[in-house]
Amino acid sequence: MNQPVTVNELAALVAAEVVGDGSTPIHRVATLPGADAQAIGFCSAPRYLDDLRRTGAGAVLLRREYLDACPTTALVVADPYHAYARIAERLHPRPVPDAGVHPTAVVADDAQLGDGASVGPHAVIDAGACLDSGVVVGPGCHVGAGARIGAGSRLLGRVTVGERCILGQRVVLHPGVVVGADGFGFARGPGAEGWHKVPQLGRVIIGDDVDLGANVTIDRGAIDDTVIADGVKLDNQVHVAHNVRIGERTIIAGNTVVAGSTTIGSDCMIGGSTAITGHIDIANGVTLMGMTGVTGPIRESGAYASPLPAQPVRQWRRNTVRFTQLDDLFRRVKQLETAQGEAVATNTDRDE
Repeated sequence: MNQPVTVNELAALVAAEVVGDGSTPIHRVATLPGADAQAIGFCSAPRYLDDLRRTGAGAVLLRREYLDACPTTALVVADPYHAYARIAERLHPRPVPDAGVHPTAVVADDAQLGDGASVGPHAVIDAGACLDSGVVVGPGCHVGAGARIGAGSRLLGRVTVGERCILGQRVVLHPGVVVGADGFGFARGPGAEGWHKVPQLGRVIIGDDVDLGANVTIDRGAIDDTVIADGVKLDNQVHVAHNVRIGERTIIAGNTVVAGSTTIGSDCMIGGSTAITGHIDIANGVTLMGMTGVTGPIRESGAYASPLPAQPVRQWRRNTVRFTQLDDLFRRVKQLETAQGEAVATNTDRDE
């Protein structure tokens, strides 16, 4: 069991007001229905008020307007979910592997390992790579030649960081992440000569406090670098193509694809399975709803969406047929407008 922390100590961590017994020891976080006297829960929306009234938690994070429904010690905060995240980190810290190199790992003679760095089983650290202090390289990872991993970063397992790529501090790469694969660059030769690979000469530069979910792939730049700024969070299976730039604190949900040479601004929120075309700019503060298709630049902040909602199959088939008839309908309308305009002109001439 984790070492307990008092409610008062947790309140100081998240700048909460304590209403009740601040000396209560808390061991863990839990849901409101599943909590006992040693756990802390949170209530962030009215739909959880019934659970709040019945909870057995030792303490609850909540907004002031829910205080009357709380049967136990309350920590009053503006944003219970954000406070919960910080408290969960405090009560459930991630285990830190022992420093050093596992006997099955392969580390180049000229690779540099900072104080407290850990290299796990079957990991490979190539020539000239540098791991700063406290870096954790998990089992089966590969750090390419000349790559640099900033202090406190973690590669959790089967992660590849390509040659010369740079990761900032406190970066977390979840299992299967690939940073610095070649971008999809091919030049078509004449006739039957086929496609010729274009060398991908750039790097991937990742800032501080970036979190990349499982199986995220970020391609190196073709000539210049692909750049992921500080605080970016990418969900599982996001693909970022070569020479993309993503601004600070932008968050992107799973299965989204970003084509090459696109720039996404800071503080954007992009829903899952969104497809973003290449060579465009997206402004700061843009929200894209899930499954949105972006085919051109977005120059103003705000929320955007493009997917059609699910429909009964018969209705969808009718609408699909009508969609294919839009071009013909447009032409007919234009013809009618032209004919109407000519008729109006003729009548005007007669009146004169």
